[in-house]
Amino acid sequence: MAASFTPLQPTLGIANGDLRLVCGCSAMETHFMKLPTNSYCADVASRGSLELEDGSNYQELLLEMTGQKTVPNVFINKTHVGGCDKTMKAHKDGVLQQLLCGENEVYDYDLIVIGGGSGGLACSKEAALLGKKVMVLDYVVPTPKGNTWGLGGTCVNVGCIPKKLMHQTALLGTSIQDACKFGWELPEETVKHNWETMKTAVNNYIGSLNWGYRVALRDKNVNYVNSYAEFIESHKIKATNKRGKETFHTAAKFILATGERPRYLGIPGDKEYCITSDDLFSLPHCPGKTLVIGASYVALECGGFLAGLGLDVTVMVRSILLRGFDQDMANRAGKHMEEHGVKFLRKYVPVKVEELEAGTPGRLKVTAKSTEGDETIEGEYNTVLIAVGRDACTGKIGLDQAGVKVNPKNGKIPVNDEEQTNVPHIYAIGDILEGKWELTPVAIQAGKLLARRLYAGASLKCDYVNVPTTVFTPLEYGACGLSEEKAMELYGQDNLEVYHSLFWPLEFTVPNRDNNKCYSKIICNKLDNDRVIGFHYLGPNAGEVTQGYGVAMKCGLTKEQLDNTIGIHPTCAEIFTTMEVTKSSGGAITQTGC
Repeated sequence: MAASFTPLQPTLGIANGDLRLVCGCSAMETHFMKLPTNSYCADVASRGSLELEDGSNYQELLLEMTGQKTVPNVFINKTHVGGCDKTMKAHKDGVLQQLLCGENEVYDYDLIVIGGGSGGLACSKEAALLGKKVMVLDYVVPTPKGNTWGLGGTCVNVGCIPKKLMHQTALLGTSIQDACKFGWELPEETVKHNWETMKTAVNNYIGSLNWGYRVALRDKNVNYVNSYAEFIESHKIKATNKRGKETFHTAAKFILATGERPRYLGIPGDKEYCITSDDLFSLPHCPGKTLVIGASYVALECGGFLAGLGLDVTVMVRSILLRGFDQDMANRAGKHMEEHGVKFLRKYVPVKVEELEAGTPGRLKVTAKSTEGDETIEGEYNTVLIAVGRDACTGKIGLDQAGVKVNPKNGKIPVNDEEQTNVPHIYAIGDILEGKWELTPVAIQAGKLLARRLYAGASLKCDYVNVPTTVFTPLEYGACGLSEEKAMELYGQDNLEVYHSLFWPLEFTVPNRDNNKCYSKIICNKLDNDRVIGFHYLGPNAGEVTQGYGVAMKCGLTKEQLDNTIGIHPTCAEIFTTMEVTKSSGGAITQTGC
């Protein structure tokens, strides 16, 4: 039977010299009685209690022991928790339950984050701002070519940032061609691109970001350690630095944010002679004639900007472009690349890569086999870039020692809607999550919100629905919500209305290029007031356009609201305010005039 307390009557419980509880508040009494460990209160009552009638002596004793005179004043298993506010906060943080269950082990850190990418850094800094003692461990295993990079993860070092800058480099090449049509008189000699200049400038900027992240962690008192982390117990990790020195650290909670690395093909010569996106952006020499293997967004983005730099580029595709994206949009983006000089080898897979000549670049021979028969082909290239997907970095961090469940097929970690794994004190965010978006802003958002839930009593969870994104192909593709295929699967074709239109950006008219090659489409749910459930845009500045409409979709955008919105003229984004033709009607969608 649990002890009963008289409201506002201070009670000091002592059991064999172990101070347990001082209470003088009906709210605290009610709170403790609701906790699953009522046996704690019963323990106090069964061993006897000492009530101090003299209030002044009582306050002096509390002040001497805790620096706090007021009641309620809570102690659990020799640990002073504090008054009402601190006790309730301890409950929200999970600390109270640990103490009640006897889990009062002292750890080195409140939180250890494994992985120094975008999500891990965001989460660690947020937790530190909330007063927690935090460690971040980050270690880049070198690529087969020996490349490593600094703090910040894939996005900063070998992903979004260098990709977008090199994409911009290619767009500037197109702008130079357009400039002549607008009256700019350029030198008669051919304008050339210098790979070394671009690579150095891009990497210098990345270096400044690496330094900025380290400074930010230091300023927020986050302990950053450049070591490889591996669980050896549920609450304990081993950290190994590049010299092989081992240190050991414990924490009350862990967050896994290890990200992914490019997948290799498992064929002769792939790791010996090929590169991935982990190598491309710091390649010391121009790649020359390049074969891109794969049809992922990484493959098409890299193939696109390399072609934009004037290189001979071939993309080898096993099946479809941009799996998981709207296939109508994916094929339009691919067709535009093909019309601008990128060659596609469809329905082939490589079986062997051989070196013909070493150099910078050298010469490689690629043998590929048809996916539809026994036909084999051979081709020579200076560089072979593999972009067939990415694997989660979860296989060698000792998750089995911690008891964390992992999908054995892909290394992804299943979590609940609060990013919690099957082990209650271990969480995961970012690209390693099962069935979630592999996008930097998603990891950042999830990391910040997780820290606030763990340490600030917040309740807001990361929303993985209607996440806007952009593929930076030469003609950029922005999307938010469902693909047409997925919408049909969920709602049925009869319950959907798809509005679409071609358009010709004003900036393209004077150079007379890409007439009616840009394309826009929205997918509406007729069962829900024509709510927009899919947004798709193929054209310039896709990220900027899609971001704004992404906010509208979060607010429940409908077709009527789009129609009632006045567009900004002349822009590409205004096309979504004037779309009238549906796919089902079969009407013409070519645009003329402005």
